[in-house]
Formats: sequence, C-alpha cells, structure tokens
Amino acid sequence: MAAILALDLGKNKSVSCLVKNDAEPIFDTHATSPAAFHDLFVEVAPQAVVIEVGSVCGWVCDLCRALGIKVAVANTNDDRWVWRNVKRKTDRDDARKLAEMYLAGKLPEVHMPMPEVRQWRSLIEYRTSLVRRRTAVRNTLHALMLREGRALEGRGAAAWTHQRWRTLSALARPMAECSVHELWRGMLASELRALEQLQELIAQTEMKLDELGAANRNVQLLRTIPGVGPRLSEVVVAVIDDPARFKNVRQVGAYAGLVPRQYESGQLSRQGRITGRGNPLLRALLMEVSWLMRVHNPHFAEVFGKVERGTKARRKIAAVATSRRLLVTCWAMLRDQSPWHGPARRSQAS
Repeated sequence: MAAILALDLGKNKSVSCLVKNDAEPIFDTHATSPAAFHDLFVEVAPQAVVIEVGSVCGWVCDLCRALGIKVAVANTNDDRWVWRNVKRKTDRDDARKLAEMYLAGKLPEVHMPMPEVRQWRSLIEYRTSLVRRRTAVRNTLHALMLREGRALEGRGAAAWTHQRWRTLSALARPMAECSVHELWRGMLASELRALEQLQELIAQTEMKLDELGAANRNVQLLRTIPGVGPRLSEVVVAVIDDPARFKNVRQVGAYAGLVPRQYESGQLSRQGRITGRGNPLLRALLMEVSWLMRVHNPHFAEVFGKVERGTKARRKIAAVATSRRLLVTCWAMLRDQSPWHGPARRSQAS
C-alpha cells in the first residue's frame, strides 16, 4: 500500500499522520505554509493527501494538484465525521481519523473548486458581508434618531432617498464641534460617513461582479429565466461549479439543504424541516426570489400556487418547494447548456 498522508490543518502549525503499509502511523508537526508543505509532499511522495475543509485547504489543494498528488477534502459537517461521546480529541486523533476513514472508504468528501472559482465565491460573499454591514449602520441611524424623538419614516432600502440623506446631513455635525448636549449629531455624522463608504464599496464590488457575470456564459444562460437576476445567477453558477458532479435532482436539492429531514423508527416514518445544509447564501437568495416569482414568472407562480393551495399557513412551504424547483431547473439548464424555454422544461427539471 502506498503512503497516505493525513493533515490536521491549523492556523500556524499542522499535525501530519503518515500511514504506510501495516506499520504504525507516524506523526509529525509542520508549519502551515506552502514552502513547508511542498517539502513534506516531495519527501513523502504520498499516494493521497487527506485534509479537512477549512480556510487554508484551498492553497493546499492547489499545491497537491501542481505536484500531481491526489487530494481528498473531508466534509466536517457530515454526521460521519462529528465527534460524539469521546474522552479525548487531539490534533493527532483528528489526523489519524482522517487517514482511517479514507482507507476505509468512508470519508465524506466535498468538492474543491479551482482557484478562480474560489476567488469568485469570495467576492460574492464579500458583497454579502458589505450589505449586512450597511443594514447594521442603517439600523443604528434609525435607533439614534428614535432616541432623539426624530423617528425616521419608511422602511427598507427604498426609504433611503436623496431627501433623507439631505435631511440627516443637515442635522449632522463634526464630533469636535458638538457640545455635551448634542453628541448625537457627531454620532450621526460618523454613521453617515460609514454608510457612504459602504455604499461606495458595494457599488465597486457589484461593478466587478457584473463584469465577471457578463463574461460568464453560464451566468447569462440563467439570466434567461424571467425573474432571475445577476446576484442569484452568479451564486448558482459559482456554487454548483460543475453540474456533472450531481447525478440527479435529489442530489442537487440535498446539496442546497432544501430537502426535508427524515425520521424513521419502527412503524414511525415522518419528515421534518429542511436540513438547511449547504451554502446559506444560495438558499437565502433562492427563497427571496421564489416569492418574487409569483409576479415575474407564470411557471413558478403555478408551482407556488399548487403547493400553497390558497392557505396562508402553507406559504413558507410553497416558497421552499419553489426554491427547490428553481434550483434544479437552473442545474438542468447548466447541465444541458440550454436557455429557458418556459413550462416545456418542466419534465426535465422535476
């Protein structure tokens, strides 16, 4: 048996477990750096490198691919990996478990995209973080004005008009010029400045994402679906990456966490809430767009209506079902490289 090298990756140091033939595993500690790992891989020449998914696993995979070494990335969210009822859990235990599960063929693996796709995903997630920070600043401004008896009218992004900006800017003052009785004006000025900077960062990020999306054939393919915009299209393409890695629609739905949990014991068999696994941004955007589909896409509006059955209590269930149908439709279009054709595609995506 050729050597199997398992690595428990850490921020500054990593623990390796080398398994070769029937000999006892050999453990060692290495600096978590490309240079140290390169020397290790060249010296050991393993048949495969096994690592956990994490923040540093991307460049480790790139290094293995450059050296022609097979790499397996473990999904630490899988039930088979989760540690339960153990009295000891160390870095060596983690590394050894990686090697043992890989050799037993029971390692739950995840797909590791190429560097350009990972960079694209990172930019998409960065935009999301900027939007959340912008929302937090807007909420701070609402709370600040409410404390001063000047509650802001309107809700949502549409309420932040040029008139509101002018009104708030007229009330703001530099912190150094504020008396002890008007410190709120200085805080208002600081928050407005932060909001303006975030608006600029979001605009720059979206400009780059739009540029990447315009050059991506798959993104433009999904844009042919009525009601699907640039943000959902880019997320679906970046997250699915290679449509061929999914065999059927069940795998696609499960990958996004849009399938129900299954509870079965003896005569009892029931389904619970959706698993919620996979990419949370993908799932959130699918849910958001599924509500809008009732207006912008007759086909998905019909799907929504059939599940809803005119009952308000079933609206969230209908939104989940529509989200799943939308996702598998996108996957089918990417798999077949075919644009949107309306209800005629229903049998292919369901």
